[in-house]
Amino acid sequence: MFKKDISPGSKSKVKSSVQRAIRTQITTTYPLLTPFIDEIIPKKEQLDAMKIPDRVTLYLIGSTPLFFQHMTDALLPHLKLVHRFPTCFPSIRIDRGAIRFVLSGATLMAPGLTSTGGRLPNGNKDEEGVYGETDKEEVGEGVREGGGWYGGRELEAGEPVVICAEGKEEACAVGLLSMGTKEVKEKGKGPVVEEGHYLGDGLWKLSTE
Repeated sequence: MFKKDISPGSKSKVKSSVQRAIRTQITTTYPLLTPFIDEIIPKKEQLDAMKIPDRVTLYLIGSTPLFFQHMTDALLPHLKLVHRFPTCFPSIRIDRGAIRFVLSGATLMAPGLTSTGGRLPNGNKDEEGVYGETDKEEVGEGVREGGGWYGGRELEAGEPVVICAEGKEEACAVGLLSMGTKEVKEKGKGPVVEEGHYLGDGLWKLSTE
């Protein structure tokens, strides 16, 4: 979506009622961000909206990019926000071989997730119906404890997801799933995330000053 460089568009102030609705939408979509919502969008700070190409709106506080939205799709976090709160988003992990493709704007395909280096949610609940934490035996280089990559419920097509990478500490992309994670495991082929935002793309390099 942002393969080309982007010129900053005009900013407009978001009405207070809309700002409240966006805060609610964020905590509903990303419940793990709830404890941090006053840090992300302080009630007394002015949220701005910047129009950028392809009918995308970028939401900012000052010059800090927070979320972007294509038309009426789900709010997706800017990677700079993901890096501030890395354990607060549903995530999947690609293997090393898929990294260069994702960082060139290519569609993320299922084999990059189902291979040895890839990880998908395990979908397992404990006896109390709570999705489990990361298997302690699998905690290694660049892996966050607390279910960030391995634990958690299966994600459905159309849901937002953060893409982490084998051997890397910071997430490299974010987008909407075109296939649910359970289906990815079953099929092992096909596109999983298309038209995402990735490190080094036009949105990452956009000047918001």
